[in-house]
Amino acid sequence: MSDKKERIILDVAYQPQVRTGTDTRRLMLDVIISLLPAAVVAVLEFGIPPLILMVSGVASAVFWEWGYRRLFKKESSIDDLSAVVTGLLLALTLPPTAPAWIPVIGTLFGIVIVKQLYGGIGKNFLNPALAGRAFLLASYATLMARWATPNSLMPTVDAMTMATPLGSLYSDGGMPAYFGMGRMFLGMIPGSMGEISKLAILLGGAYLLWRKVISWRIPVSFIGTVALLTLIFGGKKYGYGNFEWMLYNLLTGSVLFGAFFMATDYATSPVTLNGQLLFGFGCGALTMLIRYFGGFPEGTTYAILIMNLCAWAIDKAFHRHQFGVNKADIAAEKAQVKADKLSLAAEEAKATAELRKAEAEKAAREATK
Repeated sequence: MSDKKERIILDVAYQPQVRTGTDTRRLMLDVIISLLPAAVVAVLEFGIPPLILMVSGVASAVFWEWGYRRLFKKESSIDDLSAVVTGLLLALTLPPTAPAWIPVIGTLFGIVIVKQLYGGIGKNFLNPALAGRAFLLASYATLMARWATPNSLMPTVDAMTMATPLGSLYSDGGMPAYFGMGRMFLGMIPGSMGEISKLAILLGGAYLLWRKVISWRIPVSFIGTVALLTLIFGGKKYGYGNFEWMLYNLLTGSVLFGAFFMATDYATSPVTLNGQLLFGFGCGALTMLIRYFGGFPEGTTYAILIMNLCAWAIDKAFHRHQFGVNKADIAAEKAQVKADKLSLAAEEAKATAELRKAEAEKAAREATK
């Protein structure tokens, strides 16, 4: 018989450890399922181009991740479906008129530069899909701002391209009559493919909440902040009542899409409960700050990316809950640490005083001689 014994190494740095039946692949599959309603609406309203962009985004994201890890001789990670989610999310943030190579460039930046160079899934400090979109906005602004007329508006509008409802909302011309709130809610409007139908987004978000993939804290605080700020400050400058202005700001643009699918990314959002509320508030406040005072009517992308950079500081500011420990135990521990520091300082002061006394006595003896 062999004397060799199996060596088992357990990482016990974080306690308690809970075994669940959920893994990364299952979580990512749930996200993909939650995005299907928005994807279906995009295809119904714009035809084949959205489908081509989604296939291009997913295929290129998987290729870049596979190629990077193979090039640097790392274990393949495409089976966890995180690259598929990144490619699909990025594609859904694009206008349906974008050429098929646009998501290839966006996923190259998002997967290689933002995700893999920092160690892969869970180690990126920015949302890869949003970072890819921001890169595309900076590099191909014209292509990223050309909006196709949806099929539902073809009988009403005699044009192949048109302004989005959000662009009309923040312009002097005002909101056209054919952009009714019902159309905005159902998705019969121009815009980025995944953001047009608020009904589809809410269905997908409800699925994620039901599956417990995401928490309610970030979406509710994000959307609630936008609603509260628009209700308070209103849009009298543009000729709207406060309540009407609030509804328009929620039903146009990508606030709902960003709140449910982008801001809730595990790696780039806080893990502390109060931190998640603050994170959502920051996303909403920055979104409205950009909309009111920025050069673009939409601010969701940059608001979330800015808050991604603040996630570590937010978690540091809010202490995590310790299981099996109450407030009295934490207070006692802090008091003990403080007492230990004071005791150590007293001992150091005593040692310093004794050292100085010995030096003084030595100096006195030498002076006597």
